[in-house]
Amino acid sequence: MHRVPTPAYLATDRNWPLVAAGALMGCVGVGVLFALAVLLTPMSAATGWSRAGLSSAMTLAFLAMGLGGFLWGMLSDRFGPRVCVLAGSILLGLACVLASHAGSLLQFQLAYGVLMGLSVASFFAPVIAAAASSFEKRRNLAISLVSAGVGVAPMTISPLVAWLVTQHDWRTVLQIVGVLAWALTLPAVWFVRTAPIEAHAGGETAGGNGMGLAQAVRSRAFIVLALAFFACCAAHSGPIFHTVSYAVGCGLPMTAAVTIYSMEGAAGLGGRLLCGVLADKWGAKPVLVAGLVVQALAAAAYLLADRLGSFYAVAIVFGMAYGGTMPLYASLARDAFAPRILGGVLGAATMLSSLGMALGPLFGGWLYDRFGSYAWLYLGSMIIGLAAAGIALLFPGRRPPAGGMPALQPG
Repeated sequence: MHRVPTPAYLATDRNWPLVAAGALMGCVGVGVLFALAVLLTPMSAATGWSRAGLSSAMTLAFLAMGLGGFLWGMLSDRFGPRVCVLAGSILLGLACVLASHAGSLLQFQLAYGVLMGLSVASFFAPVIAAAASSFEKRRNLAISLVSAGVGVAPMTISPLVAWLVTQHDWRTVLQIVGVLAWALTLPAVWFVRTAPIEAHAGGETAGGNGMGLAQAVRSRAFIVLALAFFACCAAHSGPIFHTVSYAVGCGLPMTAAVTIYSMEGAAGLGGRLLCGVLADKWGAKPVLVAGLVVQALAAAAYLLADRLGSFYAVAIVFGMAYGGTMPLYASLARDAFAPRILGGVLGAATMLSSLGMALGPLFGGWLYDRFGSYAWLYLGSMIIGLAAAGIALLFPGRRPPAGGMPALQPG
């Protein structure tokens, strides 16, 4: 009996080793980066460096991640994702080792901030673009699983670093973490490869076949996507950063208030998986819009919380919403743009989203200093979150092309 060949877009839905490698790299990269939160007190005590100065390394890291995401994305389009993650893996361990030998605060900020931020960025835009290009039928689930590694980091790397601090000084801990980063990420590089996809798959049929990166970032689809991504991150970054302080102001002890942040992270992991499955069934756009609305309303709901149980209830909904929506932007980008420029597109969008992440905590602190309350932070987050949902609704719709695969209507 004649065997009907498997369509190319379905044949690509087997690149699960890439998904596993991407999740591992994201977990290690983010876990190593946020190890600074655990090391902050012992480092300040041992060196005399101010906590503000040490914390500024994180600010530099986020800025470097935003710029690095765009650069790594363009490089992955030209040379492939494996080269990028190999370089990032080497730089990640190197950043830890150099930071462990820092003789001044500036040296530490450059190593742990700039160099590490650049290295961690290599694990996102190139890998997510590769996953988005390698999957069609289960694309949203695949992208969500790649990003789920970020949610696992606080439950794995951070406890390990906390234990190491009880056994060694901070310099030795960073050296151990650097070697561990090499040991985990370098072998995973082998599995980072993009499965080939036929030219008729999403993005190509939408007229994106001849579109270059410069044209893409000026298109309606990118502008809508980037603005929604920016507003989404600006809406949730303030509540993520300030909710612990708000809960303490409501009378909760610090140890209990910190668990609210942990609850958000755990819920975000579940939200990624749930929204990935729903988006594969109903489409990324409607799930994204619904998630943004839920995120906005949940942010304002923090104002109604006054006990640990009510804070947990809001944190679960809020965490699932913001965690679930984040991977969907990559899926929409894959619908609109060809795989050959997808890394650059995602890198550019990620750069703008990083700016949104940086603005939320800053304006949240300013609003509290100005009004003596976090009420305007949560109300402002709700307004910005609803605006993000409205912007996402403007993303170009889909129409069936001649080949039967979904495509975007020209923007």
